[in-house]
Amino acid sequence: MQTRVEKRNWSTTKRMVVMALLVLLLIGIIAGIKVMMVMKMIAGMKPPPPAVVSTAKTTYREWQPELRTVGTLRAVRGADLALDIAGLVTQVNVQSGEEVKEGQVLLQLRDSEDVAQLHQLEAAAALADVSFGRAQKELVVQAISKADYDQAAADLKAKQAAVQQQQVNVAKKQLRAPFSGRAGIVTINPGAYLNSGTMIVTVQQIDPVFVDFHLPQKNLAELKVGERVELTLDAFPNKAFEGALSAISPKVDDDTRNVPVEARVPNPDRVLTPGMFVAVNIDVGAKQRYLTLPQTAVVYNPYGETVFVVMKKSEADKVRATEVAERADQKAQQPTAKDASKSKVPALPADTLVVQQTFVTTGATRGDQVAIVKGLDEGAEVVTSGQIKLKSGAPIRVDNSVQPANSPNPTPQEQ
Repeated sequence: MQTRVEKRNWSTTKRMVVMALLVLLLIGIIAGIKVMMVMKMIAGMKPPPPAVVSTAKTTYREWQPELRTVGTLRAVRGADLALDIAGLVTQVNVQSGEEVKEGQVLLQLRDSEDVAQLHQLEAAAALADVSFGRAQKELVVQAISKADYDQAAADLKAKQAAVQQQQVNVAKKQLRAPFSGRAGIVTINPGAYLNSGTMIVTVQQIDPVFVDFHLPQKNLAELKVGERVELTLDAFPNKAFEGALSAISPKVDDDTRNVPVEARVPNPDRVLTPGMFVAVNIDVGAKQRYLTLPQTAVVYNPYGETVFVVMKKSEADKVRATEVAERADQKAQQPTAKDASKSKVPALPADTLVVQQTFVTTGATRGDQVAIVKGLDEGAEVVTSGQIKLKSGAPIRVDNSVQPANSPNPTPQEQ
């Protein structure tokens, strides 16, 4: 009885093992068929179309080294005018924004009492002068004593000094322009009473104008009086104003370690106004020659800056082969651009345009351009837009109908 049960159990186990093997075989067959179908589909797929990019060639340009900062305009001469005595305004001889001449009377206070007293003192001085003249003649003939003569001379000097003092008092009732310039806004009217020290009008001489700015002490060795300065400001976005460095402070600010600098800028049209905020560019040294590209051509990565150089497939294959050989000779592996030889790239004709990712060393920037210090030669064609979909060895189609900005001195434009 036991033998029959054991045989029955063994027969059941055997059947289950056979069924499991058959299931696994069936699954393997189905998987193999699926793999063959996928491989056939991949083999029948057409390669992706070439990526459309724009390109530019590296060219040498001469750049003027410059320092950039911001500053504030200041009049070559400027003053807020006031009187040092109080009084009643009788005349206002200046209008807002008017050009005034040096010495021109701008405002008159009531001075009738002072003028009357001046006339009185002038009459007394005239009488003293006559008396002194008579005393001179009498002294010659010994008609008076030397003491009387000295008394007449002293009296004349005292009367003349009183006249001069009163003339000063009369002059204090007049506000005169200390220099030629443009008057500001006038709000004083005849009949108003002014206290001493009240600001009446501002006069600014604005041709030329000064611009005050600060530069770090590390740039002090590059600065020289007479160097060209260019101003730009938002009030005139398409215009630049040229001037020259006029003064460098002999002392560096203790708190900021910046040096105050002054530049003089001609302003014949009088469009620049004191107090304006301006951008300042200072030319320093001689012009330098740089190999340049649009900044959009450079791809900034954590391991370095790269560009995509356009070349024929045959040339790209030689470049990659050289890079592989160089890496094989190096003991320490360093980060390199992506190698297209490890990826499955469809076979392309030798004259097909492809890209090769190349490391570069960038330098100074100027507007939309960047200087290439190392990594490229003059005339190399580089991708300027569309890099995000590229890798080394990828085919491309060049379309330069639309180019990225490539100006060393761009100006803001509203679209």
